[in-house]
Amino acid sequence: MTPRKNLLQLYNREGFVNAPVGFILCDSLEEEFKQRYPDANSYQDHFNFPYRIIADPGFPWNFDNLDMIPDQLNYDWSKYYPEGFEYDVQIDVWGIAHEENPNSMHMTKMHHPMKNFSSLDEMKAYPLPDYTNVDFSPLKNKMDKIHDQGLAVFVWQECTIWETAWYLRSMENLMMDMAMGDEKASWLLDQITEKACYRAEIFARQGADILGLGDDVGMQVSIMMSIGMYQEWLKPRLAKVIQAAKNVNPDILISYHSCGYIEPFIPDLIEIGVDILNPVQSECMDFEEIHNKYGSKLSFNGTIGTQKLMPFGSPKEIKEEVNRNLSISGENGGLFCCPTHYLEPEVPWENIEAYVEACNSFKFKMES
Repeated sequence: MTPRKNLLQLYNREGFVNAPVGFILCDSLEEEFKQRYPDANSYQDHFNFPYRIIADPGFPWNFDNLDMIPDQLNYDWSKYYPEGFEYDVQIDVWGIAHEENPNSMHMTKMHHPMKNFSSLDEMKAYPLPDYTNVDFSPLKNKMDKIHDQGLAVFVWQECTIWETAWYLRSMENLMMDMAMGDEKASWLLDQITEKACYRAEIFARQGADILGLGDDVGMQVSIMMSIGMYQEWLKPRLAKVIQAAKNVNPDILISYHSCGYIEPFIPDLIEIGVDILNPVQSECMDFEEIHNKYGSKLSFNGTIGTQKLMPFGSPKEIKEEVNRNLSISGENGGLFCCPTHYLEPEVPWENIEAYVEACNSFKFKMES
């Protein structure tokens, strides 16, 4: 059985042979990996990840594919940032400025180009990216090569609607626009949704196995907005993006990411076609409780905490948590057990090895 087939079978809750391994290292941990394994091609290869990630050119943090949209790459964004910047800045395809800080390992300070807009006309004049003239064939070539290795393709299209919108407008202003029923909120969210649908359809047609959508709508102990506001403003738009992909390929798996506590939104996510929930942040939600309520309709990715367990737990505790959560999901699968977010500098290398060892040793005896 190929790693791809094993992973897709697990997500479809049809059983699995091997518990897959996956995580993302911050820059300092990636450097440590290279020092420990100088002959390795990549940590994804070394630890036998069953998938490879392809980043959506529309993902606000994706600075590697800016050349696919030259109009945005060459645009002079300075008029939207008259105050300038203190540190080095990268500007993404949406015109959002990400300012680096010497005290941060990988996160940036975000500047919002639409923050001071007072009219819909100002929004309509803003140069949002046009994807209709973009050549997506290089991504198709990457997908084909990944599939040729027996691996699954995960397209990272997170910050799908809500996050891209507030990155542009600022969270405070977008929340106020929504609360007041302002046409600026409707227009901006609709524009972003339309562009997300276009890209999702392309990724589905090109052969993505898993489409990773998502917007952070949870906080540490509560949801970020009321259920009513979510159902009015975000749910129907996310449903359109999911349907755009599934109209092309009904078998594509839809993964949805939101950090924090989001249990009140889970029934809505299931209703509109989400197949996989990520990351089930263990500091905010109990996996066993979530699995008992929704595990017959939903699969999961994550559950191994990166706020507490991975940086401050012992290897023994990490192995116990991996075994516990995989046991909860059972022989049918439904859980890709992995860290819930980036592994940051505080994470000891032995904890990463403990996670990998726990997954590799947890195997059900099943025939492929």
